Amino acid sequence: MKSAKGRSGIVSNLLKSSEPCIRFKVRANLLGEEPDSPAIRRLRNQIRTSNRVRSLLRERDAEGRIPYHPYAKWYGAHWVLATLADIGYPSGDEKLVPLRERVHDWLFYFHEERASTIMGRVRRHASQQGNAIFAMLTLGLADEGTEELVARLQRWQWPDGGWNCDRNPTADTSSFMESLIPLRALALHARLKSDPASGQAAKRAAEVFLNRRLYRRQADGRIIHEGFTRLHYPCYWHYDILFGLKVMAEAGFIHDPRCRDALDLLESKRLPDGGFPAEESFYRVRAEPKTGRELVDWGGVSKTRMNEFVTADALGVLRAAGRPVS
Repeated sequence: MKSAKGRSGIVSNLLKSSEPCIRFKVRANLLGEEPDSPAIRRLRNQIRTSNRVRSLLRERDAEGRIPYHPYAKWYGAHWVLATLADIGYPSGDEKLVPLRERVHDWLFYFHEERASTIMGRVRRHASQQGNAIFAMLTLGLADEGTEELVARLQRWQWPDGGWNCDRNPTADTSSFMESLIPLRALALHARLKSDPASGQAAKRAAEVFLNRRLYRRQADGRIIHEGFTRLHYPCYWHYDILFGLKVMAEAGFIHDPRCRDALDLLESKRLPDGGFPAEESFYRVRAEPKTGRELVDWGGVSKTRMNEFVTADALGVLRAAGRPVS
């Protein structure tokens, strides 16, 4: 049985976190504080100067660039910018422009050559464009390059509403992993730029997930992949129900009745203290630059111990859905 005492104190406990990004997520997404209020601006400046952010940016060179491939998992410029955007780093920091340029150089002048069209469908890792768009818009770094990435996602959208990188000619269904982040990015672009094409593309992409209740097969209702049902932070390009619900909330689809099954599953994972665990992770904190390397710890994995990052996002989702958070 869940502890009512634990639940009632979870928000207060998170507000006492040593991590300013946790306090920001709670105040912005749970308490509904205005994003441009002086108090929130001060909090976001604390995020900018925090030990966590200093660690994420510590490998920049004299020109402000991270001297690895921008897609190096998870310490390249692509991932660092996406992470900063998700944790509330303040908008408009021109010191991040060299990282933007590094990502654009990769996406426009090298990696784009790998796109291919098979059976009338563009086979592309669209999560890459999606993460770049989301980061640039959120961090106040958007420019004409960002708009071109948006246009490409709109052109590459598959008939069923999503995107996929599968080069098998028979593949005709969008991928969850390649569709969620573009949905997130286009929904944000539609809101910030009042762009109806992005809004329509986001609505079509949402159907990929809503038609499957965020984690179940359309044909028989079976779970698509067991990993979708386990909680993580960060997800990077991976998918789980929390990330899916988080994007549904951001994009304005969280009240669709097809989210209820995933919301119920998320609530079932709540711990006696009112928090939520990180059940798995996709990273490993280490010094050597190898794939899967992280520069910071995101709270570790335990099925019985609260993870602040997972909890802040989960409670934000529940609040957006109109469900109890305490």
